[in-house]
Amino acid sequence: MSSTGEPTTRRAALGAMTALGAAVLTAATGSEVRAETTPKTFVLVHGTWHGGWCWQRVADALRSKGHKVYAPSLTGLADRSHLLGKDVNLTTHVADIANLVKWEDLKDIVLVGHSSAGFVITEVAEQVGPSIASIVYLDAFVPQVGDNLISLANPGPRKALEEAVARGDLVAKPVPAKAFNVSEENRAWVDAKCTPHPLAAVVEKVTGATAREKIARKTYIRATGFDSPVFNETLAKIKLAPGWKTFEVASGHDVMIDHPDRLTEILLEVA
Repeated sequence: MSSTGEPTTRRAALGAMTALGAAVLTAATGSEVRAETTPKTFVLVHGTWHGGWCWQRVADALRSKGHKVYAPSLTGLADRSHLLGKDVNLTTHVADIANLVKWEDLKDIVLVGHSSAGFVITEVAEQVGPSIASIVYLDAFVPQVGDNLISLANPGPRKALEEAVARGDLVAKPVPAKAFNVSEENRAWVDAKCTPHPLAAVVEKVTGATAREKIARKTYIRATGFDSPVFNETLAKIKLAPGWKTFEVASGHDVMIDHPDRLTEILLEVA
């Protein structure tokens, strides 16, 4: 070191500048880095006739990024179709998900409901609302108290459901995937996997629908490739509602099957 101390001073100055630059970079990007690296917990709830199987592609994508994912089949459907009975209703399906959250001690979850699962996640929020950080309605019904699937369904499906109830049927039979504009390459797979849906679950009415409004992050995703006046009206209303984010995806109704990558991107954005 020279008697003037210049090299030491120069090194100190360079070190200070480097530290300052790092601090500025951290301040500018730190929140984004944390958002990308902090593991999230996703609970994915399927709609009518489907099962946990329909989330495979999205679940795999989320897990590959380090996130925890639960995609259970509701009672009476898919791998749990052996539990189908006349008493399996909306309350049963709500308990399926609420109990999962409770028994697994899940916190800060991203709760996603597809189609008729909008009824399920609405009631789940009434039971475990504080555990939900983000709620997502994927081309789904957003019911109010007193609504059931029959009351909100499009005219064609509503008539079929009403007739099934009048006959005293136990289940609603699956509708071909083509009716939901599922892509041709996926239709055979979806048709092979779908199972009858307990009719009591679409008849039972919602008894609580206020807790979801207390959830900080609320999202509605519309699959624009599926013709549904009901979902179009729902999207229009939610666009005017405070506290909601909306997305539109050029896809048939089963976005998680036909466009899993895009759906994964959205779910991570709103998590």
